[in-house]
This record gives sequence, C-alpha cells and structure tokens, in this order.
Amino acid sequence: MQTESGIDTQLKEAVQLTGSAWAVLAERVGGVWLVRASYHLNKSAQNELTGIMAASSTDAWLCGALSGGHARSAEIPENRTIGKGRFFAFPITSTSKLLLVGAESEQTTAAQRIWRLTASLLSGQYTPKGQTLLPDLQSGLAFDLPVALEKVLGNFVQTVPCQGAWMAIRRGESLDIQAEWNAPKSRGASLLIDDNPIFRRVNRSLSDLLLTRGQPNFDQLPFTNLKPTGGAWICLPLVIGQRLIGVVAMWRQKEFTTAERGQLRELTMGVPQTVDIVVTFSEMSSHLRRLGLLNDFVLTVSSAQNLDQIARRMFGLLTRAFNTELIALFLKSSDGRILRDYRLLEGKLNVVSISVTDHPIQPLLKEGRVRRISDSSREGFVGIHRIARSELIVPLRYRGQATGVLVIENTQAEAFSQYDEHLMVVIASHLAGLIEYTRLREEAEGRARSLGLIHEVVQQVIGLNDKKEVASITAELVAQYFRYELAAILLLDEHNEFSIQGIGGTQAQTFTESLGGEEFVVLEGVTGHVLRKGESILLNDTTQSKLYKPTKGWDARSEICVAVKDGEQILGIIDVESRDFNAFSHNDLIAMEALAGILASVVTSANQYQRLQETVRQLRMTETELKERMEAQRAAETRLLQAAKLAAVGEMAAGVAHELNNPLTTVTGFSELVLEDLPEDSAHRQELLMVLKEARRASSVVRRLLDFSRQGERIRASADLNEAVNDVIALTRHLIQTNNVALILELDPSLPWVSIDSNQMKQVLLNLIHNALQAMPKGGEMHVRTFLGKRESSDWVVMSVQDTGTGISAEDQSKIFEPFFTTKGNRGGTGLGLSVTYGIVADHGGTIEVLSEAGRGSVFEVWLPL
Repeated sequence: MQTESGIDTQLKEAVQLTGSAWAVLAERVGGVWLVRASYHLNKSAQNELTGIMAASSTDAWLCGALSGGHARSAEIPENRTIGKGRFFAFPITSTSKLLLVGAESEQTTAAQRIWRLTASLLSGQYTPKGQTLLPDLQSGLAFDLPVALEKVLGNFVQTVPCQGAWMAIRRGESLDIQAEWNAPKSRGASLLIDDNPIFRRVNRSLSDLLLTRGQPNFDQLPFTNLKPTGGAWICLPLVIGQRLIGVVAMWRQKEFTTAERGQLRELTMGVPQTVDIVVTFSEMSSHLRRLGLLNDFVLTVSSAQNLDQIARRMFGLLTRAFNTELIALFLKSSDGRILRDYRLLEGKLNVVSISVTDHPIQPLLKEGRVRRISDSSREGFVGIHRIARSELIVPLRYRGQATGVLVIENTQAEAFSQYDEHLMVVIASHLAGLIEYTRLREEAEGRARSLGLIHEVVQQVIGLNDKKEVASITAELVAQYFRYELAAILLLDEHNEFSIQGIGGTQAQTFTESLGGEEFVVLEGVTGHVLRKGESILLNDTTQSKLYKPTKGWDARSEICVAVKDGEQILGIIDVESRDFNAFSHNDLIAMEALAGILASVVTSANQYQRLQETVRQLRMTETELKERMEAQRAAETRLLQAAKLAAVGEMAAGVAHELNNPLTTVTGFSELVLEDLPEDSAHRQELLMVLKEARRASSVVRRLLDFSRQGERIRASADLNEAVNDVIALTRHLIQTNNVALILELDPSLPWVSIDSNQMKQVLLNLIHNALQAMPKGGEMHVRTFLGKRESSDWVVMSVQDTGTGISAEDQSKIFEPFFTTKGNRGGTGLGLSVTYGIVADHGGTIEVLSEAGRGSVFEVWLPL
C-alpha cells in the first residue's frame, strides 16, 4: 500500500475524536479504487474493503459522492473483518479522492463536522482546478495513455459534478473509449461515428451537443446509467484545427447550467493539445516497439530449434508489439492434408494437428493474399476469435506456394495500420523460409525414427502366414514402440468380416471390456468411414468431429485411422487412439500409413499362402473322397458278384435239392420201418442206424439248400432287435457254456426299434454264434453287443458278435461269404451259413462286415438302417 505524508496522523486523530471504528483515504484511478492511507485496518481488512469498493453498486455510490460533492452513508455489507455498521463517505474537493469511514452506528453531527473539516484540510494538499494539463514527460505519464487520459477526464468531472463520464479517442472512423468515470461497462468499447446520428452531428459541427430526456435520439445514448425520469447528456468535442481527435461525454439527472457548459467549453479549449501530445507519444512508442520487432525476430525467432519454439517466440514478440493475445498460426503439412494449428489459450501455446478439409482457414490458404480488416462487424468478416473487431491476415509463402497463414486480431476496431501490414509482410516472408526449413528437418528426423521402429515391427511379422498372429503381434509392437495407449489392427477374413483382431497398448484391456462383445468397427464412425472410403483420418479433438462415436467405458480424445490396402482393395485398418487431446502429429500419421503399406504386403502373402493351403486341403479331400468312392465301387461290385454267385448257386441248389429230397425221404422212411421190426440185438442194427443218421443229415443239407435258394415270405415289422438277441441267447446259452465259452452281453437299452423279419435276424445271430463257437474249440470269450451307430450322416442299428478264436486270414476274408466256402470242412462245415446270413442282411438293406486277424479272433458287425 502506498501512503501520503501526514495523512496517517490526521486519520488517527479524527478516528479518536469521533469514536469511529476505522478510516481510509481512497482514490479512483483507471476505474479502480485504491487505498492510499488507512487507520485501524490491517492488510487483510484493506483487501476485503478494496473488493467491496470494486463492486459495481458500491463504485457507483462512491462516484456519486465525488460528483455531487456531498457526504453520504450506507449500510456495511456483512463482513467478519471490517465488522458491521455503516459506511460514511466524505469527498475531497477537486480530486478523485474521498475519506471512507466505518462506524458501528450513525455519526453525530459533531463527528460528521470533524470529518468534513479533515476532508477540507486534505483538499488543500492537492493541485487546484486550474492545474496545467500538459503531461510530465519525465514521469512517464505521456507514455501511459490510459492513465494520462484518466487524469484528463478527472479534470472535467472535478470541474462540473456529474453522475458518469467517458472519454473516447478517434481512430479512423470510430471512437475508442479509453477512460471512464462511473461507467465501467464503457471502457474498451468502440463506437462507429457513422452508425450514430449524435456522433455524426458532433463530427460535422465540431461543437458541443446537449441532450435532455424527451429530445430526439436521447434513447440512442451509449453507456449511460440515468434513471427513467429526467436526465441530461452532453458531448464535448476535442478539436485541433478542423480535425476531431476525440470526445468527452458526461451525464447526470439534473440539467447542465449555462455557466457549467461555459466551464466545460473553456476546459475543452486546452485539453485537445494535451490529448494529442499523449496520443502522439503513445503511437510513437508503439511504432518504436513494433520497429524493434523485426530486430527481435532476427535475434530470437531465427535461432529457434523446432516449430513449437519458433511459434512460442513469435507469439511472444507479437503479443508485446500489438498488445493482444488473439494470435493464430496455421501451417500446412508437406503433403497438404494436415494443418498444424497454433494458438494462445490463457497465455499458453496450444498446438493441434487437424485435417485441412472443411477447416475455416482453408479459404484464406487458397486465397493467399494479405488482408487487413478494420472492423469485422461492419465488413461482415468472422474472425478466428469471435470477440475480435480488427484483423491482420498475412499468408506465409515459400517458393510461390502458400504454406501457412499468420492471423493477428484485436478486440478494438482500427487496431492495425498500413505500416503494421507492411511490417508483417516482411516478417512473414522470412518466417516462411525458416518454418519450411525447420519443418522439413523435423519431418525427416521424425520419419527416420518412425521407419526405424517400423523396421523393428516388420522383422517380427514378415515371415508369418497366420493373419491372426500378424494382427496380434503387430498391434502389441506398435503400441510398445510408439508408446500408444491403444493400437488395434483389424483384418478382413475370407467372409469379408472383421473377425481377425489384434489389440495392444496400456489401455487394451479397458478398451476390450468397454466393447462388451460389440463390433469394433462402427459403420457411422471413423473406422467405418476409413473402411468405406480408404482415406486416412487424424483427429486430435474427437469432440469436434461428427464421425467419432464413443463406446461405453472408453472415450478417446485423439485418433488415427488408416486403411490397409492392396491397390484399391481394402484388407483392413490400423486404428490408434488416446484419451489425451493433441496426442498425435503428422509424423504419426505418416508412420501408420507406411506401416499399413508394409502390412498390406504381409497380409497379401498370408492370404496367398492360406489360399494355397486351402487348395492343397481340397485336393487332399478330393483324393480321399475318390479313394473312398473307388473302394465303395469295388465293394459294390464285389457284393454284386457275390449276389450273382448266390443267385446262380440258389437256382442250382433248388434243382439239386428237389432231385435229392424224394430219394432221401424214401431212404429215411424205409430205414425207420426196418428199425422198428429189427431186434435190438441184431448185428445189422448199428449199420442201419448209421444209414438213418446220414440220410437225415443229407436231408438237413437239402433243407438248407432250399432255404438258401428260396426267397421265402418276408414278414417285416418294426421290432426290438434286443428282444430277438435275447431269444437266441436263451436257446444257445447252454451250448455256449458246454463249449467252455464265457458270454458277455451288452445291449443298448435305448436302442430304437427297426424294421426287420425277427425270425431271419434270429437265424443271422444263430449262424454267427455257431461260427464263433466253432472258432473256439478250446473255449474262450464271446462278446455280443447292440448299439446305435452313425455312418454317412445316417443312423444305423448295429449287432456285433466278437470271439477270441483262431481268426480268419486276410486271404480267406474275401471268400467267407461265398456259398460252399468253408474253413471247417473236416468238422462238418457246409459253407452255407455265412452265405445265408449275408443274403438275409442284404435283403434288409444292411451290410455285414468282418474284422479279423489270424490267431486273435474275429468281429462280425451287422449294420441295419433305421
């Protein structure tokens, strides 16, 4: 806090005499109240009091006390530091200062008289109204335009009390308000002269204009805070020769008297020279600062090592030279697809790499010419920053091509002169060459690093033929080497679907969980667009893109997506994402496109290898199928030959049986008659019994021949095969046991019924059991099973008889179903049992198969269709 000599003592004495709580000397400077001296208020309380005075309502109340020249009081807002009670304001005549006193209750008349006396004594310590208005060049006031103009406006307010006032300086065709009194909203505003009839009239007449409520154009007065009833407003022109350099506007509720207007006119006669000197000094200072900009550019910007450093230093120079942070630099990439956007946000340099397509700056890049916008609201031009009023747009050209655009904006109209335009053209020409050289060097270094990393990735996947393995390994390596949060490789399978995926990165698990089984590719999103168009996309702010579609649990802020293409055929995509804004550069996009090109070759080779493998597999399947068909054909031919043999044998057997049956019947009959009459002790009885036995055996053979040749009457019905098996086992169980054979019976209880002739199936099983018993003369083990089998996509009922006998040689297995072929000729075998069995099974549409090895037993399986 800055204090004034002797004031602290005066405040202390007055507080003690009046019993007040505290007191301060406050001054309004540049629209802000400053505490110059205080008593009984610590620094914390002073800061809180300054905040209270800064409130618009309190500021207006204090300004009213100054302009009216009368003391006033009000309730103190609740505050724990300065306490409760009332404010008392005592203005100091002919200054912008006042005494602000705090008391717990109303001040007595004597106390108020003491404070007025103190204010009167303080007023004698300051310059009277007749002070000179020329600025003190040694103090630096002339170089501080706002403070100097605030002092000048203070002279008007002190000369004639008012409710509010402002001073505007003319720049081109507009009036820029540079100082204000009790009108904070007006500060910094720019008013077009031609848009307001009041200012047009003052500009033409160069004389003051007084308006009162009810007169024409009174409602068009800018930045006044008059009450609805009454009010007067006066505009005082500041003129040098016949040139308007500015105006002073003042207003209050009661009218300005003739004497007051005279005082104001007299004041305006001396003010213009002061204002002109101050403005001239300010412009000269600004001119010198900007002139030094080119020298600073050579010394600082030219020594920068990279593009970000160039932009940061350039922005710092331009901010100081033009007193604005509304600066933007746009640089195109070498291929013209990506735009690097540099801007100042809250004093920090922000860099974004975005697509040139549909960017607002694209028309200016194509136009490639310098533009100086004096007032965008009047010229209908929308700037980069919406709050800007004036703009200076300078293209960066290198070898005849526009490589970027530099945009400087200001919230004030007419902020840039023709000199500024020429200066920036010179700077831009040097800047373009420096940026192009630095950019090429950065891109070359970045691509060299990226190619080195890509080489590492390619070495790991170049020999792989499995696309799933290629996608998985590539995604992991890309995320690892390039330090990406999420890298995904998606490849199309033979059905043109993205079933082949590889996901890597520190956020791979989080992203996979966020998908929740949904498809990675969103047709309306970035991935779907790249898949359809084959165009690469770089987003550094997904919130500004309509294409980006977030998934539940994963919301990326930056994304690169490129197509893996073989010519015009899209094989897949590479997608890289990050949860940070501005995560990727143009070099990242180039690296992913280079990887996509190499990956396309790897995938194409893998596709060709897989197609070759598929062709080989199909050829092998065809070979196997042909072999199976040939075997089936040979089996069918064998069965057909077997059936033909059986048919021929059947016809012959039928004839032989009929020829032999009658004589055998005669032999049998007469033998039985002779035996009845022959005594038991006859010496010929045994021979006759032998004749009868052999005749009966011959009759049995003949009967079998007839059974073999006779088709018989088919009695087919849906029956339980297990029941037929149980009937045969019941008849043969004793025979099996007497042959010292162990029986194992396994019948499937869930076996479906099948259409069969039960008697014929019993005969089939009986023949197989007899054969098995004959193959095990020394005993063994017999396994009888039924089960459900599947063959050629059809269900079959299977009956199996397995023995542990002598087995059948491979040579005999092809003949065992032929009639009269037997390996048991010395044991009374006829060679008709398996032939009859074969015929019955074939007649049922089934097959009978044998699996045997000499010395290890045999397995006969009967397959019956359902």
